[in-house]
Formats: sequence, C-alpha cells, structure tokens
Amino acid sequence: ILAMDINRENYELGLPVIQKAGVAHKIEFKEGPALPVLDHLLTDEKNKGAFDFIFVDADKNNYLNYHKRAIELVKVGGLIGYDNTLWNGSVADPPEVPQLDYIKYYRGFVLELNKALALDSRVEICQLPIGDGITLCRRIS
Repeated sequence: ILAMDINRENYELGLPVIQKAGVAHKIEFKEGPALPVLDHLLTDEKNKGAFDFIFVDADKNNYLNYHKRAIELVKVGGLIGYDNTLWNGSVADPPEVPQLDYIKYYRGFVLELNKALALDSRVEICQLPIGDGITLCRRIS
C-alpha cells in the first residue's frame, strides 16, 4: 500500500489503527504533493497497470491531472475512487444558486471531473451518494 498526503499528521492519526491491525509493515507513506510522486511512478514501466485500487481525496483543481495519471497506474479491472464528487450537492444546482465562495470555486473543477469521467471510454463509473459523493471508476481498457 502506498499512501500519500501533504500532511504527515493525517497519516499519523490513523497509525495506531494500522499498527493494531498488524499491517504497518505493508504501508509506505510519502509526505508531500501527490502529482510529483505519481509522475515519478510513471517513469518506471513496471508501475503502469500495477495498482489494484487508487483513491483520490485531494485538491479538486487537480482532479483531472490525478485521473490522467491514475488511469495509467491502475490495472484493467482495477478501481479508482474520487471523493467529494457531489461537492455539497452543488453539482446539481443551477449556477445562480447562492453558495459559499469555496464551494462555488471548486464546483467547476468537480463538474469538469464528473463530465470527463462520464465521457472516458476506458472506465465504467458509479457515483455513490454517500457523504459528499464518491465516484468509483472501474478501468475496462
């Protein structure tokens, strides 16, 4: 398992549970922005199509950039999950509906991702209305 976060504290918060489960030795943690790590992984051909599951809960303005990399890293039949794809329900609202500034700002990026996933013939998608929305993509080609 490869875990990435820009804040080590997030990883350390879950570390007691990981250790109690006896799987700490199976997890490699990388602190910092994920895009450079993903780019580095893609420089090695053995990583392409090598991942069973990738979960993205990161900066929404880069979700399409994550998808471009994740689709190369996940194997055919593997899953990519994206968090917050309903974005406080704002993706279903008309643009003129009043929203908090941060919701309005990131809404466009989330909509862009949702549209791109719907048009991506390499994946089958399922959007789950759990919490703030999770979209699962199964790579089919």
